[in-house]
Amino acid sequence: MMLEGKVAVVTGASRGIGKATALALAKEGAHIIAVARTVGALEALDDEIKAVSGNAATLIPLDITDFDALDRLGGVIMEKYGKLDILIANAGFLADITPVSHLKPKTFDKLMNVNVTANYRLIRSLDPLLRAADHGRAVFMGSSNVARNPRHFWGGYATSKAALECLVKTYAQEIERSNLRVNILNPGPIRTAMRAKAAPGEDASKLDTPEDLMPLMMQLCSPEFNDNGIVADYKMWKEDKNNFFF
Repeated sequence: MMLEGKVAVVTGASRGIGKATALALAKEGAHIIAVARTVGALEALDDEIKAVSGNAATLIPLDITDFDALDRLGGVIMEKYGKLDILIANAGFLADITPVSHLKPKTFDKLMNVNVTANYRLIRSLDPLLRAADHGRAVFMGSSNVARNPRHFWGGYATSKAALECLVKTYAQEIERSNLRVNILNPGPIRTAMRAKAAPGEDASKLDTPEDLMPLMMQLCSPEFNDNGIVADYKMWKEDKNNFFF
């Protein structure tokens, strides 16, 4: 198994892309540290992980904006494992699709806290652990479509994702000479609850599933993958898998 003996943190692990990623990593032998808010959903995920891998996950029920808890997470992993091989920073918040002038201050603050600040705090807490791994890999969930091409009513979400992309690309430059590789995955329209909220009139049956995304996700997590600071766009990868990476 490609990831046997590896330790992986997955945020937003209880459903959607996070859940699919946790299961895919577990199938490849990684021990999963699953982070999500809902205890029941984490326990259900643990049952599925045991079914596919034979091993239990470590369940961390917390709100990703509990920044003190994120600091403690790094300390706990250091004490138990001394390293972290993989970080999947998947947790995200969509908020209302509405004019910028209509965004409530609390909503805008939550967008920035979940989509940007929480990821900065994860970097701050977990960076020494990722650098301690032989082949540390970090994947952050982007949305380059709206982050780079502003679209009316998407200002709040797009702003947070543009800030995240800048943060991650800067971090990638800073770790360039280490064994760590840091990248962004842009999934595009995927059949998730967040997508259903963003496009309620869409025929979800025509969308790819989180499981369809997993071959690309596993490639980004592979010890052999050496690209750094890129935005891996799922749609473009799917159209030309053999020549997408150089």
